[in-house]
Amino acid sequence: MNGKKAAGIKALDEIREGMTIGLGTGSTVYFFLEALAEKVAAGFTITGVATSQQTIDLAKKWKIPMRTLNEVSTIDVTIDGADEFDPQLNGIKGGGGALLFEKLVAKSSKKRIWIVDERKKVEQLGRFPLPVEVVPFGWKHVESFLVNKGYNPKLRLTADERPYVTDAHHYILDLHLQTISDPEALANELDHLTGVVEHGLFLGMTEKVLVGAPNGTVETFEKK
Repeated sequence: MNGKKAAGIKALDEIREGMTIGLGTGSTVYFFLEALAEKVAAGFTITGVATSQQTIDLAKKWKIPMRTLNEVSTIDVTIDGADEFDPQLNGIKGGGGALLFEKLVAKSSKKRIWIVDERKKVEQLGRFPLPVEVVPFGWKHVESFLVNKGYNPKLRLTADERPYVTDAHHYILDLHLQTISDPEALANELDHLTGVVEHGLFLGMTEKVLVGAPNGTVETFEKK
């Protein structure tokens, strides 16, 4: 069993009958959805709220009951992945391109849990490129501003060299920073930059991280 699968299966311990669950996006969440679908097939009742079309497609395939975010008043717990997390449980998300919907679902949740493998644990954020979701209109001007700040933005492209388009029809500029010494300051700056829809800094937005190891064990990190 790999670390991703171990963390995904362990997350089932957080789920109770009748819950409304935020369903994240990505390779680790895939294993959680697969395990959740088995419980649903056996009669376990839950309602899912997806963070991406990719997750909606998997939920339909595995017959997991779904609602949109607008159709629920609150979410009991969201299970999602992360691209990096630090000792304060701050993280970078959006490698899969779903950062806007992931953040909306996370902010609507009573509890947030990330499931990752041990490669995602870092002492300081920034090694993983920070996704910044931008409107296509005038995106090059946003890019120029970020270049001048020294943030080394790169437009995310598809395999055929076209701009990657998110489920919300935006582009993504990935900031290649190496280290982020002050995540709060950077988040605040990006929050106020015209043309930026959302960014992948998820600060103070999880209560627990489940970290799977290659031997199948799972280490738990909780907010102090």
